Amino acid sequence: MKVIVVGAGVVGTMHAWHAVERGHEVVHIEREAEARGASLRNFGQIWVSGRAGGEELDTALRARELWEGIGARVPGLGFRAIGSLTPVRNAHELAVAEAAVARPDAAARGYKLLTADEARAVNPALRGAFEAALWCERDAAVEPRLAQLALREALLATGRYTFLPNREVRDVVGESAVRDDLGEVHAGDAVILCTGAWLSGLVREVAGEIPVRRVRLQMMQTDPLGEPLTTSVADADSFRYYPAYASEALDALQAARPQDPTAAAHKMQLLMVQRLDGGLTIGDTHEYEHPFAFDTLEDPYEHLTRVVESFLGRPLPKIRRRWAGVYAQCVDTSRVVHRQRVRDGVWLVTGPGGRGMTCSPAIAETTANELGW
Repeated sequence: MKVIVVGAGVVGTMHAWHAVERGHEVVHIEREAEARGASLRNFGQIWVSGRAGGEELDTALRARELWEGIGARVPGLGFRAIGSLTPVRNAHELAVAEAAVARPDAAARGYKLLTADEARAVNPALRGAFEAALWCERDAAVEPRLAQLALREALLATGRYTFLPNREVRDVVGESAVRDDLGEVHAGDAVILCTGAWLSGLVREVAGEIPVRRVRLQMMQTDPLGEPLTTSVADADSFRYYPAYASEALDALQAARPQDPTAAAHKMQLLMVQRLDGGLTIGDTHEYEHPFAFDTLEDPYEHLTRVVESFLGRPLPKIRRRWAGVYAQCVDTSRVVHRQRVRDGVWLVTGPGGRGMTCSPAIAETTANELGW
């Protein structure tokens, strides 16, 4: 069987991975020299803790299992089973953490409520003031700037994988075939369009208007911290953002302690992961209204810096990089991703939202299973 995959972000690359793993030949087409979108501009978190119960959590847990297995075979991914801590600072935030630990699926997530001293034993870099912390043992991390490159190197070594960069697919022709902007036709037994936030052009032509929106974010990365940050770290604003934390306790938090004005204006939460070089990836904001701004704003960065420094109890290292990114998010909250057969032999897979890095191995596995690979 021959599979044509369009788009070399993490979702497309994982579709290529599963096809090759099952003995098939893959032609992988990317419109740039390499992927440059949301698959690189993220935390690299395998983020189980905040996922909605049911299909979303099941997908994240399966993906976490797959990431660990792939990471053992492809060390260049930088897979680390580091878990996460969400420090809480007052009774209302603590109540939300307690409600999370009381969920029937808490054990599957690896939830545990830690005292401040217990949290510092897990992550000694957290020297700031907080009362307790929600621990999620199942969270993990990979290196987003390296993951697709490492996977591609492993795929090339199989001899059943061809990567074609700097080609934009312009047309779907016949069954299971596409034409690129060089005029070359690539035919196979299945075509998987993993186009990320590219929702116009070819996608609109073959799929029409789909229930997927584009979301813009801002993030930053520091110089090396100079010490290990042994877990990823979130703040209690993540309780307001992720569906796993919905509860009466969260309603009470929202009513009693409104979000910081800057954080509220930019729909923010803190997430922080240490890179293999010691730097910290920190974010993020969420912008939903089009047209998106073309520049980055300083207020969100200043807010994130204050929050991080309050947890670390020390100044943040120099900011080395700032960036903005755009990802595609399915607006149907009952679905992890938008998966649609758009022509005979042609499927569109897009819109995982902020779940793309976490869930991509399981999303691709589901596609492979549904198509009978």
